[in-house]
Amino acid sequence: MTLPHQSQQSPQSHESHQAQPPLRSDGKLPEDHRHMIRRRWITAVIIVLLVGIPAGYLVVSAGQSRDSGRDKERESSAAGLQTNPPSWMKRRVFEVPVPWGAWDVAYYETSNWKTSRLYVQFTTDAYGLDFFLFNAGTSRSQLTPGRITIGDRDSEIVGWTFHEGTTWSGTTVKREEPRPTTDITVDLTDPAFPRVYAVSTTSP
Repeated sequence: MTLPHQSQQSPQSHESHQAQPPLRSDGKLPEDHRHMIRRRWITAVIIVLLVGIPAGYLVVSAGQSRDSGRDKERESSAAGLQTNPPSWMKRRVFEVPVPWGAWDVAYYETSNWKTSRLYVQFTTDAYGLDFFLFNAGTSRSQLTPGRITIGDRDSEIVGWTFHEGTTWSGTTVKREEPRPTTDITVDLTDPAFPRVYAVSTTSP
């Protein structure tokens, strides 16, 4: 028996042909809208982290530094004048050359994030005064009679009182930054044994 003729078609003719998006120049398919949004969101998060974390760290560090400076200043204030000479390191940093053989020596230091101050007092002889002034960068001829160079704020901090009727002389030694500036006031009521008060200020 002869079977009726059946047309044979290629299987591919029954498959639906889906349109494929064109390839990019690098051979990869272009990303769809969803992937593009996700990629941009991840990029934005990374940028925020890279910029925000260091900035936040700097803000926190600055706050801690200020708090630490205030704590140190409060601790110094509570301690008051120390009835002994400042260390050689402090003398060198603040450029306050306490002469050898001076007596009734006392010092006091304050420090915060902006400025540091060293308060020093001592009694010496005429030679010791000349030694101190010379090594501080000044001389006896630069002392102005009747001048008190240490202000009320600094005087109150350490309890110094500059009474009237005392033979005061003073000068200020200004140095090129970052070296300190030193206010010097001397009691010359007894010229043989002058009493020196100095406040040296530096910005760290």
